[in-house]
Amino acid sequence: MKDQTTTNPQRWLNPSAALDRFKSPRGLLAGAAPAEHRRERYGFRIGDLCFLVGQGTASEVLDQVTVYPLPNTASWLMGLINLRGNLVPAFDARPVLEATENAAPQKRTLLILDQGDKAAGLFIDGLPQATAVGQPLSRLPPLPEALRPHIPKAYMRDDLVWLEFDHQGFFQALGDRSFETT
Repeated sequence: MKDQTTTNPQRWLNPSAALDRFKSPRGLLAGAAPAEHRRERYGFRIGDLCFLVGQGTASEVLDQVTVYPLPNTASWLMGLINLRGNLVPAFDARPVLEATENAAPQKRTLLILDQGDKAAGLFIDGLPQATAVGQPLSRLPPLPEALRPHIPKAYMRDDLVWLEFDHQGFFQALGDRSFETT
């Protein structure tokens, strides 16, 4: 007797098509805000500034990492790290962002944003945290000059302003200035 699966194989959906077929059951999300009004995002802090990781951006946190300094570079370019065989620049943006020191200094970790040749590390305060954001603010709050071109939107959540962060543009601008000594 022939096996039905070998003579009439079923077609498997690719993962994205399978996920697009999902319909949430009615009532399961009763009382929850619609997805377009409240989205769960990850954010991080540097001093008193709160940033959102861009949607679709690969990221990871490194707790203990060796940073190899580069001579004759700006003090905010901490150096390079070896991330699985790839050299990734590591930045301490606190001086560039004019960020104030927290009263109780937290452990600083290295947040890697993006992958491959676009990857860059940024020292952050504590660990990233999940936050739900709603509608953007009508106006951006006052920001450090080096940051203004890289913040297209801001959101208010729990009395904190969360900044939509164009990290690629920011890192590119820092890279253009990386060999200026301070």
